[in-house]
Amino acid sequence: MPVQILADSACDLPKDFYLEHNVTLFPLKVQVNGQEYEDVKTIDPKTVYDAIRGGDIPKTSQVSPLLFEEIFTKMAENNEDGIYIAFSSELSGTYQTSVMILDQVKEKYPNFNLTIVDTKCASLGFGLVVREAARLAAEDASKEEILKDVVFRSQHMEQIFTVDDLDYLAKGGRVSKASAFLGSLLNIKPILNVEDGKLVPIEKIRGKKKVYRRLIELMKERGEDFGDQVIGISHADTKETVEVVKALIEEELQPRETYVTNIGSAVGAHTGPGAIAIFFLSKSPS
Repeated sequence: MPVQILADSACDLPKDFYLEHNVTLFPLKVQVNGQEYEDVKTIDPKTVYDAIRGGDIPKTSQVSPLLFEEIFTKMAENNEDGIYIAFSSELSGTYQTSVMILDQVKEKYPNFNLTIVDTKCASLGFGLVVREAARLAAEDASKEEILKDVVFRSQHMEQIFTVDDLDYLAKGGRVSKASAFLGSLLNIKPILNVEDGKLVPIEKIRGKKKVYRRLIELMKERGEDFGDQVIGISHADTKETVEVVKALIEEELQPRETYVTNIGSAVGAHTGPGAIAIFFLSKSPS
């Protein structure tokens, strides 16, 4: 029996991915205009972005503990081995909750063989880890082989992005209000990355075109062997811009594949519309 791969919706993979690749989905929750939805399952990202443009401030919450308990218990009863690949513990309480529920389930099923990995990644950076794990599982790789790859990619995933307005991240507590204030005051575009699971502003640049060029420069500084890599790009309702960035990356770096997705509802509730994120490995798997 193949190893079961589980992931939460903050990996920003498209809805059909989970069914096509037999990946168990744990949806985060998103509240928009007073209604609560399940990320991926019952809400699409554009609904969130339109609500933000209309003045609403969406809220998010972690995966339901009851859903963790239900899925983990069913797997334990069926003697299934699994790997739950989780959203950064620095950005959500979902990882901690899953660990707590697993401990409870193992009291009744002590031989339950599930491993939970805190990727310290977000959006499609996290999604690329899940995508490769699902491919390995489909090829009947051992749990040890898949875990080795998951840990390697999580540790070497570079995650750089820019947002239209830092205020969205500040309202969600993801960056400091001082950083957001300076960004809007000077009309400059920030570049951020994910360091040890946290969002950290690293540069501020005036003008969109300069920002996109700087993103490519950062990729060259931090990455290697792009011809053997899948580069991920996720975007928040900005299709024209993502095509420009994709073309720049393919022209300059010639990756093996460029994989583009939407920034999902849960992550997008914090980035706001207009965000562009790029994901790649700093070191190729041996």
